[in-house]
Amino acid sequence: MIERQFIAQKIKEFQIQEYVGKVLGKAGYSHTEIKRTPLGDKVIIFTTRPGIVVGKKGENIKKLTQVLKSRFKMENPEIEIGEVKEPMIDEQYVADKIAYSIERFGAKRFKSVGYKVLQEVINAGAIGAEIVLSGRIPSARARSWRFSAGYLKKSGDISENKVHRCIAIVVIKAGVVGIKVSIMTPDIELPDKYLMLDLEKQEKMMKEKLEQGIKTREIKVEEIETPEELKEVTKKALEVIKKTKEENVKVEKSAATKEKPKVEVKKEVKKEKNVEPKKEVKVKTKVKKETKKEPKDGADKKK
Repeated sequence: MIERQFIAQKIKEFQIQEYVGKVLGKAGYSHTEIKRTPLGDKVIIFTTRPGIVVGKKGENIKKLTQVLKSRFKMENPEIEIGEVKEPMIDEQYVADKIAYSIERFGAKRFKSVGYKVLQEVINAGAIGAEIVLSGRIPSARARSWRFSAGYLKKSGDISENKVHRCIAIVVIKAGVVGIKVSIMTPDIELPDKYLMLDLEKQEKMMKEKLEQGIKTREIKVEEIETPEELKEVTKKALEVIKKTKEENVKVEKSAATKEKPKVEVKKEVKKEKNVEPKKEVKVKTKVKKETKKEPKDGADKKK
């Protein structure tokens, strides 16, 4: 008996979703959620155009509540409206959009409609998407046209449980056209996904840590059983930190002492080079003056 009750509840929910989809199909309808509370049943309608769903002074909501009470026999139904943040990733909205455009412009422009909607879905952030149109388009014979882009899983657990699928129907002069939409949303985590690590960045980080003297040590919690062991581990960690600080201070002092004598030696060399050539020039000038004076004295004596 309990199983029949569960089945009856699910059938009722499916019928409510089907009815709401027909009534609010052109108002950007996405999906509905039904929650049971002690006060009554709560029906949440997700749409991209909440203003159209509410109507003037809530006329549409009042009509829906009366239908839910009379037709589906719900006790105290409360209708709430939820907004869809990214409508182009919602499969129901995409299928209704394609159906409305084919109904409006005809079957001759189905290719432009399919490619345009597919590009909008990919631009919205979807990993992959696929649209299948089947029916008498554009010729008298029935055919199926497939538009796909991105990466989409076709088999396995992800395709069965995580890929979003939806089906819609359009009635035109040529006949019935079926629309099948499948979208792989960006929030799906793939098991075969991998990340490329930058080895150069990792090497730079390790070098910086070694230069600063930071030494990390992983301590497992399972190994520490008593508070005495905790004290020993903390002592060892403090000793390591002190040693690293002392080593850094020594390295800084040695670098400072090595740089100072180099500067002093360069200054002394410059002084010696500047002093020696000046003395030589003065000596030469004195010798030249003496040589010039001697011939003048000899000439006077001859006269």
